[in-house]
Amino acid sequence: MKIARTLLLTAIWVAILPYLGFPYFWKNLIFTITGLFLIFLSYLLYREAKKEGKIIKKTFDNFSENNIVTEENETKEEGGGREEIKINFSE
Repeated sequence: MKIARTLLLTAIWVAILPYLGFPYFWKNLIFTITGLFLIFLSYLLYREAKKEGKIIKKTFDNFSENNIVTEENETKEEGGGREEIKINFSE
């Protein structure tokens, strides 16, 4: 929870930083340092969530084929050729 609070305070710092009147060089330098600090905080949050098991690796079947099954036959592809299989669903 300390990391989340630090993240909130850093976000508030980024919101008010442009209005503080720093010269452009210092403002750019402070924004860069703050950005690197935010990257570090987000990495710590990710590592903590991964350790607690909150992040689960998901896999998706993006390239699955649609197999259309009718009552009379089912088409099955094996190797390079096609083979028709007769299926009777009335039994």
